Amino acid sequence: MAGHDHHHLSMCFCDLIRLLWSLVLPCVYLSLVLTLLLVLVVFGVRTWLQGRRKARRVRDGCPTVAFFHPYCHAGGGGERVLWCALRALQTRYPGVSFVVYTGDQGVSGEQILDGAARRFNITLPRPVTFVFLRHRLLVEAASYPHFTLLGQSMGSMFLGWEALTAFVPDLYVDSMGYAFTLPVFRYLGACKVASYVHYPTVSTDMLSVVRERNPRFNNADFISGNPVLSAVKVVYYCCFALLYGLAGSCSDVIMVNSTWTLGHILALWRSPGRTCVVYPPCDVRAFLDVPLDEDEEEEDGWEELGGGEEEGGGGGGDRKCHSIVSVGQFRPEKDHRLQIRAFRKLLDRKGAGPGGREALRLVLIGGCRNQEDEERVVLLRGLCQELGVAERVSFRLNLPFTEMRRELLDATIGLHTMWNEHFGIVEISPGAKNTASSQRRR
Repeated sequence: MAGHDHHHLSMCFCDLIRLLWSLVLPCVYLSLVLTLLLVLVVFGVRTWLQGRRKARRVRDGCPTVAFFHPYCHAGGGGERVLWCALRALQTRYPGVSFVVYTGDQGVSGEQILDGAARRFNITLPRPVTFVFLRHRLLVEAASYPHFTLLGQSMGSMFLGWEALTAFVPDLYVDSMGYAFTLPVFRYLGACKVASYVHYPTVSTDMLSVVRERNPRFNNADFISGNPVLSAVKVVYYCCFALLYGLAGSCSDVIMVNSTWTLGHILALWRSPGRTCVVYPPCDVRAFLDVPLDEDEEEEDGWEELGGGEEEGGGGGGDRKCHSIVSVGQFRPEKDHRLQIRAFRKLLDRKGAGPGGREALRLVLIGGCRNQEDEERVVLLRGLCQELGVAERVSFRLNLPFTEMRRELLDATIGLHTMWNEHFGIVEISPGAKNTASSQRRR
């Protein structure tokens, strides 16, 4: 009886093998047909988009450079690079038109340009054309609670497709780090493509954080505390890094903002012949007339803030109030929570009276790109209430350049807490006596 069952199982297994083998050839034919259809679709779309570009060139009579910057109305360092790049290119190439793809809604092009002038003191010599994208939600981190990097990258391809079908440029520049849009414009739009990378989407440092199971804003406690989930996330990061490298290598010209970013991009994109460092603009002309205090006063101010646990604060500086200023967008990687907790500890060390805790204040200056950033500010305000420092902490959102300059000139300390800061324009605080940073990178 047992032999009969074994023989029956063997027959079933042989039949299964024959069935699978008989399906191999049809599957190969089907794959070839689908591949051919895909090639024809890509060729048709490419031809259609090329026709639209040629018609536009005949109509406008000049080439066009388009920048992909879905958050161009924000007030971060990336936006400053965008406006400085546009100003420089417009000055150098008067016969070229410029376009900005933006996902900002509820604002006009004039309002965006006014915001750039107000926040960065940058005015463009010529008008630019804005293409308003309707589906920026596709690149919002909140849309992807899990596999966020992959979700945002795939979403950027669809947003890039919306941008490409709305306007076909001659040269496409990704100025915000959406590398997965590069193959869309290169292979479908037949455009020359360039990229400016502020920070790699994935890096070896991120892999080390997961391998070492260190909790971070992008490595939740339930993952860092579980060896199996950590191993799965390492595999996910490695696979994503491979895709990221393939997408980035499509760029004809690759610009990075620092030697730190250069090292990571060379390791991931593997295109050394097309990669160079272009440092972000650091315009200090508005601060050249700042009077510098004597060294003795600087030392007194620092000792008064940071030294000792004595009651009463001591210190003989003339200033009645010392401000600790942080400049940076309200994003999780800037780690404003750490700044608030550190400020609470500083207040605990200082006593009451002249030069004590009443003489200290923390000023958090930054821009909010979207509702997610605004909600993050609400949580930070709640943390201030919880720690009892709400009266000593000021939130200055989307400040005009003149007001930010005033805060920096009045500052005693410039504070920055981003882990693996790639460049750190915000650490340049002209009025600050000292600059504190959790980790500095150049």
